[in-house]
This record gives sequence, C-alpha cells and structure tokens, in this order.
Amino acid sequence: MHPIHLVFKKSFNERLVLIICRTTFDNLSAPDVIIKILMREHLRIGRINYANLFPIFYMLEHRCDCSAYSFIEGVPSELNRLLRDGEIDISPSSSIEYLRHKDMYTILDGHSISSFGPIGSILLFSTRPIETLRGSTILTSSQSETSVVLLDIILKKFYSIDCILKPSNNSFSKAFEYYPAYLLIGDDAMKAEKKVRSSESRVRGKTLNSKLNTQNSELFVYDLGDLWHKNTGLPFVFALWIARKDSETKMLLAKFRSDLSKAKDAALKNLKVMAGESDLITTMSEDEIVSYWAGISYDLDNEHKKGLELFSKYAEELKLF
Repeated sequence: MHPIHLVFKKSFNERLVLIICRTTFDNLSAPDVIIKILMREHLRIGRINYANLFPIFYMLEHRCDCSAYSFIEGVPSELNRLLRDGEIDISPSSSIEYLRHKDMYTILDGHSISSFGPIGSILLFSTRPIETLRGSTILTSSQSETSVVLLDIILKKFYSIDCILKPSNNSFSKAFEYYPAYLLIGDDAMKAEKKVRSSESRVRGKTLNSKLNTQNSELFVYDLGDLWHKNTGLPFVFALWIARKDSETKMLLAKFRSDLSKAKDAALKNLKVMAGESDLITTMSEDEIVSYWAGISYDLDNEHKKGLELFSKYAEELKLF
C-alpha cells in the first residue's frame, strides 16, 4: 500500500496550523486512515468555573478520557463571544446566545442548566420591594447575558415597570451606596447572600422575596428562577450546551456527546461525594452544597423547551434580541 499524504488546516486562537501527515497503514483503507488522523484533533470546550457546573466537569475529568479535549475557562459572557467567534467549538452557553444565533449552533440535546423554581444563584438584591423600582437604575453583573434579559422581562412583563439596567463590576458592599438594586449571578450571588443573611433569613425556595439585613439597610432578595416559574409555571433554561455547526464534521463530537451524558449521570448519583471537593466548601456545608445542586435541572426535555420558547417569545416582543 502506498503512503497516504493528508494536508489540512486548522484555526486556533487566530493562529494557522499546517499539519502534514505522511504515514503508511498496512491494514487500513484510506477513509479509515483519515478518521484515525482526524481523531487526533482536540475539541476546544468552554469551561465555566461556577458551582452549578462543577459536578459535570468534575465527572468529565474523573470518569471520561479527556485527552482529546482542551478546556478554555471564562465567565458566560466571555465564552459566548469565544464560541461566536469560532475560538472554541463547544460550550455551556447562555440560552440568549443560542436564541440570538440559532443559525450558528447545534444544541446538545438532553443537557442544560435550568430550574423548576428557585435556582439559588441568580439573585436580585434590592433595598426596596421590586414593585417600587420603577424608573430606577439597577446594576447587573457584567458576567451575565441571559439573566439580564430575564430580569428585563420579569420587570416589564410581570410587574409592568421599566428600569435602566447597567452592567457593573462593582463590589457588593459598595453597590448600594448609589443604586437601589444589584443583580448577581453564580458563586458571587451565593456568597453575597451567605454574607448578609442571618440565621433567621430565608430558606431557599420557600418565599418569593426575602429580607436580609446589612449594616445600612434591609435588603430584599429575589430569585429570578423562582419569579419566572411562579409567573409562567414553566422551568427556566439559563444555559444550554451548544456546539458550532461547523464543528459537527469533527469526529470527536459524537464522543463528547456520549461523555457529557456519562458525566451527568455519574454526577447526579454522586452529589454528596463531590460536595467536599467544591470551592463552596469554604463558605457552605456539604448539605447546603448538595441541596443547591439538587435544585438544578441538568436535563433538557419538552417542558424545558417550552420554557425556552416562551423566553424567546417575550424577548422578541420586547426587542431584546
């Protein structure tokens, strides 16, 4: 059998890599050789280091062969841009990113970050009841995209009020010196709530809003997943696992789909085991961490898709795309 010469190009972080493969496989056909070579590529996978995704990535690394994967870390807004620009192939990404660019992405079905009620980590902290915020400027985390659109929908659709939403990197302690409310997401939201709540404060998921005492004022805390579910009866999909459509030719995509499902199944069966490994263990007990994870839906079924469709409908009506 004659040697096979294969030349192809691959773009990564704006660098062009020319790979020339010259090899002889005595027992393989030319298509088999091409598959073997393509399988040596790496999938570039976005990684969000928030507690809500810790179980999935933990099990990916501990139960699956990740030698063909490159993980690129970033906050949701950063990974959305990297995926859009083709600098990564797959990522858990904001649902609003998918809705804005459906033509670019494929959903990895069966996987999401969602909630049927309180999510525990998408929280609006306010010095006033939410219904009295009309005309106010509300600070929003610069790390978020879906949650900002969701807050806008909640204010306009459920409370019939307009507010100015201002992206911010302000520290939680200084935010309320000039603004009445601050939307935080992820671990920042959980740590902020833990910092200000007393032992008599809210039990997650039991009340629509809750009062937390700070040194200067009383804060109301609103869980956006809770507000959405109470007003629609549907789950809210905060993030989806999506892949660039031009990545679907990669032979590794099918392997990653299988690994992701394996990781999710293993994670849901071993929440207690992983709790002690999470960074949250410095501020929360193992039982609190497990309770938080148990409140998240990592699936994507018909009910989730109905919630996603309604979110898309509201966002389009309000011209938030």
